[in-house]
Amino acid sequence: LQLGAVGQDAYLESRIASFELAFRMQMEAPHWMDLSGVSSQRAKLYGMDSAHTERFARQCLLAARLSEAGVRFVQCSHAYWDQHSQLKKDHQRLAAEVDKPIAGLLQDLKARGLLEDTLVIWGGEFGRTPTAQGKDGRDHNPHAFTWWMAGGGVRGGFSHGATDEYGYYAVRDKVHVHDLHATILHLLGLDHERLTYRYAGRDFRLTDVDGKVVQRILRQQTIMGS
Repeated sequence: LQLGAVGQDAYLESRIASFELAFRMQMEAPHWMDLSGVSSQRAKLYGMDSAHTERFARQCLLAARLSEAGVRFVQCSHAYWDQHSQLKKDHQRLAAEVDKPIAGLLQDLKARGLLEDTLVIWGGEFGRTPTAQGKDGRDHNPHAFTWWMAGGGVRGGFSHGATDEYGYYAVRDKVHVHDLHATILHLLGLDHERLTYRYAGRDFRLTDVDGKVVQRILRQQTIMGS
């Protein structure tokens, strides 16, 4: 009614479009969030049949269903990896909780033809020191840690980079966080350098001014400068 009264108004039209999009999302969400119609075979693939894996399995299965629905970004989380004590015991338990659901997610996405167009990333913000903290823990280690990626244009079956013999520092093919972000943006079809803007006499962008795409992990490497 207001739009009809005031005539063409880009701001008002964008607000209406935003509200309509939110309404459509809310109408669609219950269908994709409802797992009651999921086959027992598919649920079992993720580990939904085990109390040990059910919680994270549910997240991964929902992630797959939301991807099927066209959701462009989905985040799953799994907590309590910050083991300053009881690292061996707790990390074994935590790894067992996520191993099958993650494998199920990748297998399911591949079977449904979605993995080629879906970038799956697993990682945290730091690793653990190779030296003990207290009796049976490990402290934070920002100098060397691992992320993995699957699908979405990345090469599979290999590792990139290496640490020293103690696992304390990255020593070969280091990947800075800006490089990681540049690579993710590239895999999403975005040229991170085009996001550069000038402010206060210097260039800024999401990858600062030194982030570089890690070509070696790409399934199809690009020709620089093309």
